[in-house]
Amino acid sequence: MSLLNLLSRLPAAAAQGMIWGIMALGVYITFRVLNLADLTVDGTFALGGAVSVMLIISGWPAWLSVLAAVAAGLAAGFITGLLHTKLGIPAILAGILTQFSLYSINLRIMGMKSNQTANLKNYGMFFENGKGFLVSSRFIPMAILAGGVLAILVLFALYWYFGTEQGSAMRATGCNPNMSSAQGININNMKMLGLAFSNGLVAFSGALMTQFQGTADVNMGRGAIVIGLAAIVIGEVLHGALFKKNSNFAIRLAFIVLGGILYYFVMTVILWLKLDANDLKLFTAIIVAIFLAVPYLQEKARSSFTRSGGKGG
Repeated sequence: MSLLNLLSRLPAAAAQGMIWGIMALGVYITFRVLNLADLTVDGTFALGGAVSVMLIISGWPAWLSVLAAVAAGLAAGFITGLLHTKLGIPAILAGILTQFSLYSINLRIMGMKSNQTANLKNYGMFFENGKGFLVSSRFIPMAILAGGVLAILVLFALYWYFGTEQGSAMRATGCNPNMSSAQGININNMKMLGLAFSNGLVAFSGALMTQFQGTADVNMGRGAIVIGLAAIVIGEVLHGALFKKNSNFAIRLAFIVLGGILYYFVMTVILWLKLDANDLKLFTAIIVAIFLAVPYLQEKARSSFTRSGGKGG
């Protein structure tokens, strides 16, 4: 367990963490902004990867395959929204149904194969020919740079959008649906839009991860929702520790991406310690539980202190 070996793994972890951080921003839209539990995520992450890899194999530029993956993710999220708002199916069940169907759809997209590979040697990198991969595990510094630029662009786009009238209406829908409806906001449309945007971002990150790995797998999205929640919770706890008062919305979003990076750092340390890789999901669950419990326990401790102080006075 050489410390140098651990340090040599961290850049790759940072690159992957940025990609998962973008995915976590998509989860944030439903989980925090709309206050919905959407389980479509596991399916749309793999959907983005499947669409991207097959289009690259077909000769499409990698960047264009990513845009197509986003469009596919938007459609999947919109279907979940329709099931929820138009057919009255609870959001969590609507997401499960869409995710369940996406398994078969992803298999069909990949020619009924469980995985497909796009070899970097055949397509090159974007900076080499303008058509190649945007990110790759073989060019970690470029992957970090590209991932950072894309994450910043997504952050600015979300910050701008949620400052618009429609974005504010979506945030109001999540905060108080009844009041929003009374103010003339069509909350069903806001939910459909939010679910579509969320899954579009998830598919975007799935396409990037496929290019980073060079392969897409029908099961690559399994557990994605948990990783997204882990990034959100870690980011929020750190944000709360550093900013006692409410900060700019863009900063809160940036901490979600940072949460994704830190999550992958923790996973890298676990693997470096030579713990069983089959226990990674167990460690992920423990990490999420701890970070979810911290704010509650802190608030409970403050409340107990306030009550005891009040009695003492």
